Amino acid sequence: MNSGIGNQLAAQHSHSWEPFYAHVPGLKVISAGTHEDARGMLATALESSDPVIIFEYTSLLNTQSEIPLNSGPVDIDKAKIRRAGKDLSIITYGPGVYKALAAAKELASSGIDVEVLDLRVLNPIDNETIMDSVAKTHRVLVVEEAWRSVSISSEIISRIMEHSFYELDMPIQRLCGIEVPIPYAKHMEDASIPQQQDIVDTILKMMQHDRV
Repeated sequence: MNSGIGNQLAAQHSHSWEPFYAHVPGLKVISAGTHEDARGMLATALESSDPVIIFEYTSLLNTQSEIPLNSGPVDIDKAKIRRAGKDLSIITYGPGVYKALAAAKELASSGIDVEVLDLRVLNPIDNETIMDSVAKTHRVLVVEEAWRSVSISSEIISRIMEHSFYELDMPIQRLCGIEVPIPYAKHMEDASIPQQQDIVDTILKMMQHDRV
């Protein structure tokens, strides 16, 4: 299923459906955040005995990336650490993955070592990988294109507070889509969802706050 915001499709065709479907008991809901996953998740899903919904994202449809020749089916049960780090965890999925990786690369030049965790599976959520990352970095930023109310990020933050509160060195932050009908104009569309620079700016503030 196609989802997300991008390519100036305006309010009629710009929707983040994944929180809606992740709320349905019995469905396995997975999110393709990389080209390799977009290809490999389908093979695994076809072999699954469970009903599976794979979300692909409008903003990624016109991007290009090399896929290894030996790439095959990928895991649709576990989250994946896309970049290891020690200072802060970005937890994201879908179109947030490439933005988070780019932001982490930029922040590395400032001496900030960011871990990027791609949820991959939105239902059932992989608690273990999330909590391991929190225990490692002790700081968390959740990034999601969907609206912040009743969202995947809401669920992730709740689980961290329930299971890993005492691992946190500061309050969890999140960047989500602004709760408006998505505009057609490109600059307004971009402003309605988290961008790479928003991630960088938020993490710089988080790290500055932590060092005061």
